[in-house]
Amino acid sequence: MSGRIRNFAGEKDKTNCDVTIFDIKRYAVNDGPGVRTTLFFKGCPLRCVWCHNPESWTAQPQRIYKKSKCIGCQTCVNACPQGALELTPEGIRPVEGVECLLCGRCAEECPTMALELCGREWTMDALMAEVEKERDIMEQSGGGVTLCGGEPLAHPQDALALLKELGKRGFHRTVDTTLYANPELVMQVADECELMMVDVKLMDSEQHKRWTGVGNERILQNLSNVVESGIVDVWARIPLIEGVNADEANIEATARFLSSLRTEPGGGTKGLTQVNLLPYHDVGKDKHRRLWSSYNPQHWPMGTPSDETLERCKRQLEAQGLHVIIGG
Repeated sequence: MSGRIRNFAGEKDKTNCDVTIFDIKRYAVNDGPGVRTTLFFKGCPLRCVWCHNPESWTAQPQRIYKKSKCIGCQTCVNACPQGALELTPEGIRPVEGVECLLCGRCAEECPTMALELCGREWTMDALMAEVEKERDIMEQSGGGVTLCGGEPLAHPQDALALLKELGKRGFHRTVDTTLYANPELVMQVADECELMMVDVKLMDSEQHKRWTGVGNERILQNLSNVVESGIVDVWARIPLIEGVNADEANIEATARFLSSLRTEPGGGTKGLTQVNLLPYHDVGKDKHRRLWSSYNPQHWPMGTPSDETLERCKRQLEAQGLHVIIGG
C-alpha cells in the first residue's frame, strides 16, 4: 500500500474511550489460544443470514425480551414514557409506529429481567478492571483478551485504544474480525495484536453478497495484505454450512486462495498458521425471537454439515498444505 497512512487512533482524543459492548465472556476457550476474556463490540457492517449474534448488528443499545421469564405484569408497559410496548397473546411486543428512545426504563422496572437493554458504554478504566479479574488464569493458560463482535474494526478509535492499553498491560491480544474495513485501519490493528482470526465465508463475491450483504473483494485483499506483511499470526475461520459454502467447488477455491498467501520477502516472520472449520449451528434463531426479528426470513436452506462433509472439506484444505482444525 502506498500514500499517507491515516492514523485512526488519533482522529479523536480518546484517552479514556467510551465503547459500546454488549457482552463480556469470561473463561472463553474458543476465541483464541488459552483461556480468554472476550469483549463483544456492538455494530457490524455484515448481515450474515446464519449470524449467531444478531444483537451485535446495530451499534446502538437494543431491547431484548425473553418470553419464558415474563409474568405478564405489564410493569414495562406502564414504565415506558413513549407507550412503545404492549402485552399481546404472544407476550410483550413493540407498538408498531412508536419510537423507542432507549431510555432503559422498561428494563430497569421489569421484576423478572424478562426485558433487558443489550449494549452499554464502558470507559477504558471500567473495561480494564473487568479484564484484570481473570489475569492469573489467562497468563497460566497462555490466553489473553479477544476483541469480537459484531465487528471491532467498525469502531476504529476504540479498538485501537483498547489494543494499545491491553498491550501496555502485557496481555496477549486477539482480534476476531471480518476484515471488512479500511485497509489502512486493518494494518494498524494488525500491528497492535498478536493474532487475527478472520472469517472466510465464500469465494464467489456475488454469493458472498447474497448471504452476508457485502461482496468479498475488500475482505480477501485485506487478508492478503495482512498475511503478506508477516507482522501478525492469522487463523482463517470458515463457518461451514450445508447449502451455503460446504460444496466441493467453494472449498477447493478457498483452499487454493489460502494456500497462495505468503509473507513477502523482507516481511515479518508470522502469517497464516491454521484454518478452522466451524460447523453451522442455529443458536441465532432464539436471539432473533428475543429481538422481535426474523431468522433467515427468506427460508434459504442451511444445515449442519455431516461428519463425512467435514472430513472431505478438511482433506481438500490439507491437500493444499494447510493446517486444519475442526472446531475452535
